[in-house]
Amino acid sequence: MKYAIAVIDIGMTNKKVAIYDDTLTPVDARYRNFPSLRMDGLETHDLAAMEDWFTEQVAQYARLYPIKGIALSTHGATFVGVGKDGTPSMPCVYYTHEPGDGFHARFYARFGSPEALQEETGTPAFKALINTGKGIFFAQEHYPEGFKQTVQLLLYPQYWGYRFSGKTGVEGTYMGCHSYLWDQRQGCFSAVAQGLGVTTLMPNHLEASWDVLGTLSPTFARKTGLPEEVIFTLGIHDSNASLLPHFAKHGERGFVLNSTGTWCVIMNPLQVYGFAPEELGKAVFFNISAFGTPVKTAIFLGGQEFETWSRLLMDIHGRQDMPPFEVSQYRSLLTEKTAFLMPELTPGSGQFPRSKPRIIEDGQEYPFTAIAQGNQIPRVFKRYEQGIALLGISLVMQTLTALERTGLVPGTRIFTEGGFRKDKAYHTLLAAALPNNPVFLTDIAEATALGAAMTVKMALTGKKLPELSGDFEIAYQEVLKIGIPELDAYREAWLGYAESP
Repeated sequence: MKYAIAVIDIGMTNKKVAIYDDTLTPVDARYRNFPSLRMDGLETHDLAAMEDWFTEQVAQYARLYPIKGIALSTHGATFVGVGKDGTPSMPCVYYTHEPGDGFHARFYARFGSPEALQEETGTPAFKALINTGKGIFFAQEHYPEGFKQTVQLLLYPQYWGYRFSGKTGVEGTYMGCHSYLWDQRQGCFSAVAQGLGVTTLMPNHLEASWDVLGTLSPTFARKTGLPEEVIFTLGIHDSNASLLPHFAKHGERGFVLNSTGTWCVIMNPLQVYGFAPEELGKAVFFNISAFGTPVKTAIFLGGQEFETWSRLLMDIHGRQDMPPFEVSQYRSLLTEKTAFLMPELTPGSGQFPRSKPRIIEDGQEYPFTAIAQGNQIPRVFKRYEQGIALLGISLVMQTLTALERTGLVPGTRIFTEGGFRKDKAYHTLLAAALPNNPVFLTDIAEATALGAAMTVKMALTGKKLPELSGDFEIAYQEVLKIGIPELDAYREAWLGYAESP
């Protein structure tokens, strides 16, 4: 290889350091999970342990490969306050922490209604601290002394870039990622950022993800054995990174990416920013793409729903397998319209914030907790295959609503990647429910890391994103459509339960 690119890819669960060669071919990768640090009863990120591990992995790779650039990709909704000594001035709290209704009420009383803020910043009223602005507000309340010592407030990818290069910056994909901090209509800091008093603590000029943040600091160069001229790009939000390979192949619009995993993230690159009135208050929002353009996005915890409900079924039946897809099993449930599995196991996390996790069978409700405790088992759950089929139908119902809320129109291609692309029932039903939209499965195993690596290649070569399209292949396998006309009537009934209190 002419040179190598290192990618530090930080998910909430898995942390990864990967190597790509100069043709964007994956060469090697190492993974690790880090348990949270409990501080003041809160789950916080173990930043020091993570930094030591990242440094060690890069040092080992530096002895094997000619690394010329390093990219950073991270999960969303996270920031780090930095003190005068360049180290964290307060704990970095998990965004999954739920501070309670009183906290959310104080936030909106001070900064404006959820609907007004959603219109201004593209950010919905997530629970927990899934909004960066709420995380900052929480830190100000919970760590007042630490916040007073903060001289720089860095978004998560840029914090890691700062630790390794000593330089600070900010780019659009993270600033615009359900943060409440950026006015997407005006292209400037939002009223929330100004009200929090953080505009002087953060860089305010958005740069591109492929711009160079800096080169290695002498300290990091010494620890890794890399030359100081190795570059860091600005960093990128993970969901936005997964769009880059498809942008390179297909241009900036004309497809919707259905990225499935713990979070199912549906992203539709658009030309125009804006919400329909009925979308306000729902888990639909706008990301900012790496090109600085709007990406209408809807999410739900599909992977969590699948894992939790399927594990419950496995426990009930003493099974570990996934039954093969038999369309008759699904068509029977769809035709009868007597059994429905409803979201949301994590309240307020998806498209149906009024829905409670339960089974509805013959009009009777079976709460998830009652089923999990063995107190009430609905008839549909007494057959393992039927229970799995009912769960699969529910995930397709949620996906369809998320796709609609991102502005899906007839003819737009849908690319499904991630864990659900291996689920034949899921993609068969989804394709059947969308007769006017081609549905494709992609074979990108690590789209986020590949997208991040692309930013470094652009920085090193000066090439634009479309010029990288020949460096890698994506197999787009179109899903064969079959007729399942029962889906429409079932969905109408399912939505009636999901949208009622």
